[in-house]
Amino acid sequence: MGGASDRRDGQSGAAGGASAADRPDKVRNVVLVGHNGAGKTTLVEALAQATGAVNRAGRVEDGASVSDHDEIEQRQQRSVQLSLVPVEWEGIKVNVLDTPGYADFVGELRAGLRAADAALFVVSAAQDGEGIGGATRLVWDECAAVGMPRAVVVTHLESALAGFEETAAQCAAELGGDDPDAVLPLYLPVHGPAGPDGHAPVTGLAGLLSQQVFDYSSGERVGAEPGPDLLPRLQEARNRLIEGIIAESEDETLMDRYLGGEEIDVKTLITDLERAVARGTFHPVLAAAPAADGARQGLGTVELLELVTRGFPTPLERTPPPVTAPDGSPQPPLECDPEGPLAAEVVKTSSDPYVGRISLVRVFSGTLRPDDTVHVSGHGMEDRGHEDHDVDERVGALSSPFGKQQRPVPSAVAGDLVCVAKLTRAETGDTLSSKDRPLLMEPWQMPDPLLPVAIEAHSKADEDKLSHGLSRLVAEDPTMRLEQNPDTRQVVLWCLGETHADVALERLRTRYGVQVDAVPHRVSLRETFGAAATARGRHVKQSGGHGQFAICDIEVEPLPVGSGVEFVDKVIGGAVPRQFIQSVEKGVRAQAARGVALGYPVVDIRVTLSDGKAHSVDSSDAAFQTAGALALREAAAACRIHLLEPVSEVGVMVPDAYVGPVMSDLSSRRGRVLGTEPAGPGRSLVRAEVPEIEIGRYAVDLRSLSHGTGRFSRHYARHEPMPAGLATKLRQQAEEGEHTR
Repeated sequence: MGGASDRRDGQSGAAGGASAADRPDKVRNVVLVGHNGAGKTTLVEALAQATGAVNRAGRVEDGASVSDHDEIEQRQQRSVQLSLVPVEWEGIKVNVLDTPGYADFVGELRAGLRAADAALFVVSAAQDGEGIGGATRLVWDECAAVGMPRAVVVTHLESALAGFEETAAQCAAELGGDDPDAVLPLYLPVHGPAGPDGHAPVTGLAGLLSQQVFDYSSGERVGAEPGPDLLPRLQEARNRLIEGIIAESEDETLMDRYLGGEEIDVKTLITDLERAVARGTFHPVLAAAPAADGARQGLGTVELLELVTRGFPTPLERTPPPVTAPDGSPQPPLECDPEGPLAAEVVKTSSDPYVGRISLVRVFSGTLRPDDTVHVSGHGMEDRGHEDHDVDERVGALSSPFGKQQRPVPSAVAGDLVCVAKLTRAETGDTLSSKDRPLLMEPWQMPDPLLPVAIEAHSKADEDKLSHGLSRLVAEDPTMRLEQNPDTRQVVLWCLGETHADVALERLRTRYGVQVDAVPHRVSLRETFGAAATARGRHVKQSGGHGQFAICDIEVEPLPVGSGVEFVDKVIGGAVPRQFIQSVEKGVRAQAARGVALGYPVVDIRVTLSDGKAHSVDSSDAAFQTAGALALREAAAACRIHLLEPVSEVGVMVPDAYVGPVMSDLSSRRGRVLGTEPAGPGRSLVRAEVPEIEIGRYAVDLRSLSHGTGRFSRHYARHEPMPAGLATKLRQQAEEGEHTR
């Protein structure tokens, strides 16, 4: 690490990925983070090739590619799900977790962060790329908050517009925060002769600590001494790196010795560097590029593997998540011990057309073996369509994924990642533990899905399969929420964005054979009376034998917002027999629930039964229910009906630079801005009340407005009268048949 050695041939991996680890200290779990197009998947392929897991053509033994993806990813040319690629380097199993870079799939990213012990932030050096990006900076800050070790990998060095040193400086400035000297390069690119276009390709790397050059131009890593023209450039960067390492050293005498002119031993520097990286206080910047055609090692792959295996922490150095019993009672903290109690977590769920459900599991304690019976606990996600559940299930085969292949493994020790087959009840986020000692892990933070997508089955055949398909879809993706809205009678999928929604509907079609159509989403409006009214409900029918006879007179008056529906009996002299008073009330309330104008529930009224008539033979419960409903409809026809719309409390968290535009945008949505407050360094929280009909697409619009750096929350506050103009428009649409319930 740091260019300390020139002995790295990269031939330590086993073809087809890594075997199962037998000890936690032989495992490294690393998640790749970066915006879409930064080169994460290409980097995974380069690491697999450098370790010998794939051949020089990038294929595993049977011809499959480590980067083979499902049909959706191939069609969209982007990653939409978390994927695991295990490789082996010098006897260490490295579980590389590749995450989607698109904001709609941040749930997959958070699952990767949960499963990993360290993060590699992949940043494009091409000046026409997105660079670091606001969303990447947010993830960096989240990792910093929990002390997760991080490093930066600069990609796209082959681009004519690439600038490694400029990108490294940008990383130090934007990611280093108050300490930019904690984000520094370990190597500098070495350029070969310029081509006809004037571009000088990167052919190697110069180690700043060892002051050696590692040339990759032959397709193999070859050590050499730097030329005299390179030494001045190296020395300046080397001095800054040494100062940065010493500043993070636990040896407080090291800085004084260095400032006194003492030459610090390279081995001491590397040891301190590795400790600082593992503690999460120093963040190296490295460079990487894919291997050329026919070459085995891509530029920087060996250096990156050295950093991961030597500098990143083992699972033993990371504290497992807190646990309780399923009933919430406290339990002792876990340790990463293969002999300890079993505690594992499902970080991803997917379906294979041949194998069935496959659960990607991180084992935090104990050892997981095939055919074990485990306890599956899932709690705290009922609001997203995941009912609390505690069941015992038998573990199927354990396997290690590689591309589309699943290779059997005998067991998974604490700290390792493994795929488990046939856990039919386990969902993403569930805890697997011993059936004799059930545990429940504290869930990781998941973003709230705030983009509603209303769907309908395309045909009767699809309608029969819809419920099953939706339940399996939601089980795989906890960032998606399923709602069956009783007011609008719509089935609504709440998603993180438009692409998230598109992928969900595509998966319903291709994976579960359910074709659905997206329809306009309707908010839950309410109706109320604009003035007092009186009416008579008359239900009289005679057709031989027993007839139907019920007459009731009612008075309706509006009440304050939030009052609901009140029913008052003021009948005098038994005009309506006592046994039918409740019948009238049932009819009134049933009609109020159905609506009297546009089919939305009626609220905030008092209905007073003042008089009526009954027949000794023909009156019945059903007749008076019908009369009560007719009376409410007649009263509504005699006065103006107002529409009430739901209003949400909205909290928008954005960088300070976007506070003004966000407030203006909320005001344009008929929102009332309540104020702002600090929400951390350089960020503010804008609070407002906004009609829900105005924020149906706010998840998409805010991302565009804030360049991916804004987040918001919404909570129902109350219903308020809708502006007359908008209400009139809805009525006109209803009359024209354009607005359907």
